[in-house]
Amino acid sequence: MTTFTTAESPFKSDHTASGRCGFTLMNNQVGEIIAEVMETKDNVTITPLPSMIRVDATGRMDVVYSEIDEAAGEEEGWFNSAEFEENMSTHYGRMIHEDDRTIMFANPEDAAEYIGFDLQAVK
Repeated sequence: MTTFTTAESPFKSDHTASGRCGFTLMNNQVGEIIAEVMETKDNVTITPLPSMIRVDATGRMDVVYSEIDEAAGEEEGWFNSAEFEENMSTHYGRMIHEDDRTIMFANPEDAAEYIGFDLQAVK
């Protein structure tokens, strides 16, 4: 009788914190503009793919709407959370929308003050 063994999968789960957050964008004109602006940030990495653009960051990432307005040559207020959501496919990390920006956090506890979450243990 032959015994078979299965090799360990390189795609196994890893539950350790990555310290990263990010989102994917549609690879269109608005997605390109967002990626160009985000590429100027120190902790952000842009990965262009055929049908989407990955935007990944370490720690925290702010998508400042006025920066996107300026890069697009549009009037202030053109880019907002609705426009961002329309061009974003998915995200990972905690996402907070404010009036002037969307903030992404790698660590959910860092978003506590924005979402009214109390980090004190209940006794």
